[in-house]
Amino acid sequence: MPQGMAAKGIYEHLAVVVEIDRKHGVIVDAQCTLVTDLANNIVRRVLIGHCLNDGIDGIINEIIDVYNGAARNAIIACFKDLGREFNKFNDGKTVSCGKR
Repeated sequence: MPQGMAAKGIYEHLAVVVEIDRKHGVIVDAQCTLVTDLANNIVRRVLIGHCLNDGIDGIINEIIDVYNGAARNAIIACFKDLGREFNKFNDGKTVSCGKR
């Protein structure tokens, strides 16, 4: 977390946790460790419904468009980690989900 953020005093690192429909690769729920409910809700809205089989570029672009807080780069880093972990878990078997 960047210095000077409210969350830095509570959490050393930002965590984003998602529940994924394993059959389709779609995020059905999400939560993160940002301090304010509004910031958490923004991240949640961006993630829910996104198909990880389609990659993470869409969610990164969306968070850039809608979130201008100090944690934006940390959120993007979490999304990139999420994409890497999903690809490892999914073992490269990707089927496009189409548009959300």
